[in-house]
Amino acid sequence: MIVTQTISLISKNTKGFFVNKMTLVINAPNMRALSTLELTKNITLISNEKKGVTIKNLKLTPPQNRPLVVMPVWLLAQNKHIYKYSKFYIDKGFDVLSINVTPWQLLWPVKGTQVVAGDILKFLDSNPSYAPLTLHGFSIGAYLWSEVLVRIAAERQRYQPIVDRITSQVWDSAADITEIPIGVPLAVFPRNKVMQTALRSYMIYHLKTFDKVATCHYIRASQMFHTNMVHAPALFFISKKDPVGAVTSNVRVRDSWESVGMKVTWKCFDDSPHVGHMQKHPEEYLDALNKQLDSAGMVNAREKLQAKL
Repeated sequence: MIVTQTISLISKNTKGFFVNKMTLVINAPNMRALSTLELTKNITLISNEKKGVTIKNLKLTPPQNRPLVVMPVWLLAQNKHIYKYSKFYIDKGFDVLSINVTPWQLLWPVKGTQVVAGDILKFLDSNPSYAPLTLHGFSIGAYLWSEVLVRIAAERQRYQPIVDRITSQVWDSAADITEIPIGVPLAVFPRNKVMQTALRSYMIYHLKTFDKVATCHYIRASQMFHTNMVHAPALFFISKKDPVGAVTSNVRVRDSWESVGMKVTWKCFDDSPHVGHMQKHPEEYLDALNKQLDSAGMVNAREKLQAKL
């Protein structure tokens, strides 16, 4: 059982006062608490401690001086599921930056996902003490991170230090543009076949009709993901039965990355559902994650922090 308690924290920015929501998430069996700090409507910082920080333009004071996992999650992900993945990293001394987008933000990227991508980049740029960085993205989270890559590419010299801080990347059920008409209806109407069909028809219409305000941005982001300026070692989790994070599209990404010398580890399951690999195969999933961190040179974060002190 998970118990939550929400606390309102009054902060001040250049436009006046605003309220940050701090939630303590308690895992009842072992009473270990996770603390969540809402930075924007789409971005939440998850930690094992209550953050005594001030926030101005997404910059945290004092500096945190610890590793961070950047975790763009799947569409309409539930907090209880996000906390399970976060706990793996938090137990190793990381903080987790959880990022979500709504279906509307996905459909209209200029005013939706690109704004969120800008906030992600601003946070990472404003908080250089969060290092090293690990990416762990799910489903359409791969597209969201790709919008971040588009912005980095536009000002490569300015943002290169962020790229250099990334030492590991994990992609779970990554969905490409070709899978958007499949994935969105399943996420929005998981148990309603009729509404899935209707929304899928609209998604196809949307992609054909709104090229300049939607589709061209998806294509550009997909290209950035395939060419990927982040060359940190990568781990892919996919399933042969997943129509959203399809094997064929992920193979194309893997081949592209390996062609430039990137180290890519491939974990393909036979039967797990979309973003359901850890639930279906927990031991194999966590073992692969641990090996990924080890191969990327990510020693236990607490030990690394103590060595600095």
